[in-house]
Amino acid sequence: MSKKKIEKISIELLSTNDYDELKDVMISSYQTIPNSYWKKDKIDKLIEIFPEGQVVIKIDNKIAACALSIILDYTKLTDNHTYRKVTNDYTFTTHTYEGDTLYGIDVFVKPDYRGLRLGRRLYDYRKELCEKLNLKGITFGGRIPNYHKYADTLSPKEYINKVKLKEINDPVLNFQLSNDFYPSRVLKNYLEGDKASGEYAVLLKWDNIYFEEKSKNVLQKKTIARLGLIQWQMRLYKDINELMQQAEYFVDAVSGYKSDFALFPEFFNAPLMADFNHLSEPEAIRMLAGYTNEIVEQFSKLAMAYNINIITGSMPEIVDEVLHNAGYLCHRNGKIDRYEKLHVTPDEAKVWGLQGGKNLKAFETDCGKIGILICYDSEFPELSRLLADEGMQILFIPFLTDTQNGFSRVKHCAQARAIENECYVAIAGSVGNLPKVHNMDIQYAQSMVLTPCDFAFPANGIKAETTPNTEMILIVDVDLDMLKELNQFGSVRNLKDRRKDLFDIKRRV
Repeated sequence: MSKKKIEKISIELLSTNDYDELKDVMISSYQTIPNSYWKKDKIDKLIEIFPEGQVVIKIDNKIAACALSIILDYTKLTDNHTYRKVTNDYTFTTHTYEGDTLYGIDVFVKPDYRGLRLGRRLYDYRKELCEKLNLKGITFGGRIPNYHKYADTLSPKEYINKVKLKEINDPVLNFQLSNDFYPSRVLKNYLEGDKASGEYAVLLKWDNIYFEEKSKNVLQKKTIARLGLIQWQMRLYKDINELMQQAEYFVDAVSGYKSDFALFPEFFNAPLMADFNHLSEPEAIRMLAGYTNEIVEQFSKLAMAYNINIITGSMPEIVDEVLHNAGYLCHRNGKIDRYEKLHVTPDEAKVWGLQGGKNLKAFETDCGKIGILICYDSEFPELSRLLADEGMQILFIPFLTDTQNGFSRVKHCAQARAIENECYVAIAGSVGNLPKVHNMDIQYAQSMVLTPCDFAFPANGIKAETTPNTEMILIVDVDLDMLKELNQFGSVRNLKDRRKDLFDIKRRV
């Protein structure tokens, strides 16, 4: 690295006027490969066909580093290719703006300026260009210049593995791996004359997590979803119509703020059991189950009328004479999905005779994939991990807790689910008292939206929260693209780093 004080570093598009200086930089950068510089007509051609793909870094107005690239239709190129083939004998006629992959032709840094992380700046530029052009990713053949030292004892695959394990130092491959590129395969006879690498190269790739397939469908999935959480006040209602009037009030309110989802709590309809308080608890809740079909039907109409996806919390439901705790996802397009509580609490089983369900799945919505777990289910991490494996981005948890310690279990488990599964978690509960309904005397809740804990998210993992034990709504925006970035570049990568060689989670039903 030059010891002269640096006054200015800039990244600029390569110009044909830069060629003479560029040639000297190339020759000094590739001293181990004879005749390793590009002729002027080749540089002129690259600038002509793809000017934004050819950039240099200048330090105090002198070229210090350069990156050259083209766009390929990768479907016409196999993973087993050579440098000559990918450039079509160095004519670059393989370049096309209709392609899907940014292919790196060359990156080099003048020896005097190595150690300034100029290569990283060039790769960051390429990544930004890839995202701007909506390409699937970046691909290139990476040299392994130290391989010649080990060629007699190690195969290229063994050499790469040892570099990954830090048992061998390969400055070029180490650099690529540290910049989020991953090895795809070994390329044989890739670059003629590269004796240091044994003419081998590593096919390295970087995936653009923001890539979107070109589609004729104008109704694209949203990347920012607005969640409306209803912290429901338990109060007595004279009949189901009055209960649904209150529910419609909340749906109207959150849809007025253009929310994509409305989340109701678990057993929000419990006040209707007041009419059956003279019966035993098991009989009363079975009478309450008689309202479920009508409530679901009305919620589905509200979802379409107010253009919002409604998560109905949960209600008792009798299926084949078995009492379940179930809820419904009423899509705004009229579709209805059912979910059920898989783990019932000891109290639910003892007092009401509830039984756990069997069905678990992630649901496709117009705002991506979501999961729904009812209260106690959130305390079993296997369930949310299975949903995450299906692509869940938002986990909704309707809950009902009577005490602060019960609420704390749900809250802290929900926070853990957000971190473990790199997703947003929305929880909504009920507040207040029901003096005329057995087993539903008191409720405690604080509804909130929880996030992973990383730089792009709140440090405490709480996006927003309600006032405890007060009837209110909470409107929160969540950016789904931030989850993609977390998955690829987070401080920790809980989904990627699982030791699947040691354990796995599988369904039995």
